[in-house]
Amino acid sequence: QVQLAESGGGLVQAGGSLRLSCAASKSISSINAMGWYRQTPGKQRELVAFITSGGSTNYADSVKGRFTISRDNAKNTVYLQMISLKPEDTAVYYCNFGLSFDSTMRALGSWGQGTQVTVSS
Repeated sequence: QVQLAESGGGLVQAGGSLRLSCAASKSISSINAMGWYRQTPGKQRELVAFITSGGSTNYADSVKGRFTISRDNAKNTVYLQMISLKPEDTAVYYCNFGLSFDSTMRALGSWGQGTQVTVSS
């Protein structure tokens, strides 16, 4: 199974930017969908964005226009570029692989440690 490692989180002021990286242990070129999720204490993990093997992308309404997901198959890495960050974006961000269905994806891998993103007001 593909192992994933998230990085790039940190503390940033509102309006700032961060780029998260998700490095895979194996090739991701044939994986149907790669996605970023986030979770805050007491809440369910939510899908933030995903990208298919064909390059199609899908975003949660709350991040449309601010977040951009991309994948570099040569580096086995998926990125999440985040701009105009808001305090409500504060969460632990996770990546996963899976299958896409219309506007959502089903995660199939194990959840890693994630990377903490904290946006101060």
